[in-house]
Amino acid sequence: MEEFFNFISEQYFLPFYLLVWLVAVARYRTFFDTPLKYYPIYLMYTFLTELLGYLVKYTDEFQFFSEEKYNWHNVIIFNIYSVIAFSFFFYIYWKVLQEKKHKRWVVYGGLLSLLAYLISLFFQDPLHMNLYYADLIASMVLLFDIGLYVKEKRAGTAPYPMKRNLMFWTTLGLAVFHAIFPYLFLIAYEAPGVWAKYQLRDVLKVLIIFMYGTFMIGALLGRRTTFQ
Repeated sequence: MEEFFNFISEQYFLPFYLLVWLVAVARYRTFFDTPLKYYPIYLMYTFLTELLGYLVKYTDEFQFFSEEKYNWHNVIIFNIYSVIAFSFFFYIYWKVLQEKKHKRWVVYGGLLSLLAYLISLFFQDPLHMNLYYADLIASMVLLFDIGLYVKEKRAGTAPYPMKRNLMFWTTLGLAVFHAIFPYLFLIAYEAPGVWAKYQLRDVLKVLIIFMYGTFMIGALLGRRTTFQ
C-alpha cells in the first residue's frame, strides 16, 4: 500500500489523465457527433502511453533494451505518440475550419510536420532521443492552425458563450502548452545544466496539468449545441 501511495504522489499526472478520460466519456453525448468524437480514444492513448513509459523506465519486464545503460530508455514511445497526437489535432482543426484556403494550409502544415519528423530520423536516434526539432516545427504549425481557428471565430458571430464550447477550451490548453513546451525540450537537450538548475521539468508538468485541465473543463461545461 505504501508503494502505491508513493507511486501516486510521484506520478500524479497519470491518475489525472485517467480522470480527464472518465469525464470525457461521461460527457461524450455532448460531442459524439462533432470533430472531437475521437477525443476519448486520444485521451486513453495518452494515459496508456504515459503508463507504458513509466513501466519501461522503472520495471524490468517492460524494458526494450538489454544493454544496462539503455534499459530505462522509453523515448521511442513518446516519439510515436508525438506524431499521432499532432496528426490528431491537425485533423481536428482541418475539420472545424470553414474556409477552404485555411483547410489547405492545415494540410500543408501537417505535411511539413511529417517531413520534419522524417528528416529528423537522419540526424537524431528516435530510440534514445526526443525528436525535439521536429516537435518544435509541429508545435509552430499547430499554433498557426489555432490562429486560423481564432481568426474565423472572431470574424463570425457566435450565438452561444464560448465557455460552453469544448473546442474553445481545447484550443486554450493547446495554445498555452505548445507555446512553451518545445522550447523546454530544446533546453533539456541543448542546455541540460539550465534544465536542472531551474527545475524546468516541474514547469513541464504544470503545463501538462494545465492543458488537460482545460480539456476536462471543456468536457464539463461544453454543450452539444454550442460546439463550433
